[in-house]
Amino acid sequence: MKRRQFIKKTAQGSAALTLGATLLSCVESTNKSIMTNKTAPVAICTWGFTKANQAAGEALESGMAALDAAIKGVAVEEENIKNTTVGKGGAPDREGNVTLDACVMDSNGDCGAVVCVENITNVAALARVVMEETPHVMLAGKGAEELAYKNGFQAEQLLTDSSEAAYREWLKTSEYKPIINIENHDTIGMLCMDQYGDIAGACTTSGLSYKMKGRVGDSPIIGSGLFVDNEIGGAAATGMGEEIMKTVGSFLIVELMRQGKTPQASCGV
Repeated sequence: MKRRQFIKKTAQGSAALTLGATLLSCVESTNKSIMTNKTAPVAICTWGFTKANQAAGEALESGMAALDAAIKGVAVEEENIKNTTVGKGGAPDREGNVTLDACVMDSNGDCGAVVCVENITNVAALARVVMEETPHVMLAGKGAEELAYKNGFQAEQLLTDSSEAAYREWLKTSEYKPIINIENHDTIGMLCMDQYGDIAGACTTSGLSYKMKGRVGDSPIIGSGLFVDNEIGGAAATGMGEEIMKTVGSFLIVELMRQGKTPQASCGV
């Protein structure tokens, strides 16, 4: 199957989020291009995470840079213990351990990611530390956790009472059937455009409920779960990570926008 056809098919099981920079107008100031379109600054995110989007939007309106606002926005869901698919309170893996994945990408094309992180809630912020404070793009597991502690992050128990109760109920059958369009993977991906027209994004998740130990999906993978090109736009994805990774979906969407397609057409809509 051709990649273009494949992404159209898998879009049925993933929400592609796009922001096209070329759709917005700007004028030159002495330092940067300041957006004149009334729709900028802009914050958009996957699913119905209105509080997260509001936090990012208010940050942008106050003059915060795009990456700062995106990380601030997704942190709302990372800290929301009622959200069983992101951050603290996320559903555990088959061993009963909550592991988190995240990535960030800024307007310069710099990026950072962490995977299989335990005991740290704000993993999008930690991904930024990887980007800015290390020579690497991605750190995994204990290495990422140790970096967090060195940079002032506090250890927290990510498995809440309610998530543990749900896990113990699941253990009675241990049935594991990840199916497209079964909403047990509500990753939050967020794209922000600030007052200067710069674009950045963040994507953070606890992954599929009751996944195999060590499983990593698309969310922390630059080009799959998130991709930003400051001249063209950005895209973030949520859904069945195993399918999204096969298309390098977010990169492909931005590349199709580069070729002149609308965000909707790029997503196969």
